[in-house]
Amino acid sequence: MKSQMIKVLIVDDQETVLKGLKMRLALEDDMKVIGEAKDGFGALQMATSGQPDVVVMDVEMPNMDGISATRALHEINPHVKVIMLSIHDNPQLRAQARAAGAYSYVEKRDGAINLIAEIRNAFENKRSLING
Repeated sequence: MKSQMIKVLIVDDQETVLKGLKMRLALEDDMKVIGEAKDGFGALQMATSGQPDVVVMDVEMPNMDGISATRALHEINPHVKVIMLSIHDNPQLRAQARAAGAYSYVEKRDGAINLIAEIRNAFENKRSLING
């Protein structure tokens, strides 16, 4: 077990994704899900109160999308790492995510192994495996 827990905030408007990610990350000895949100506004509120190390943020959500929330989150706390999560392999969305300050962009179909690796890389400030 690593000496420091990675505090993760999960943000997705789909309940099944939230629950699935929370259950999967709970299996990792070095990760702790400190909160969940269903839109960008909730993400900002949870990120301010919970002080996550890494935020796993869905791109498409109601009220405030993940790109806008990432941009706003980096204004509040430029040190938090955001991993964008999407069902789309879209170069424009990837570019928008990077411009907003996202650490990386992971497709949901890539599975939990890639996401978990990206969470660890983000926490350790290593180069993203997916986005070079």
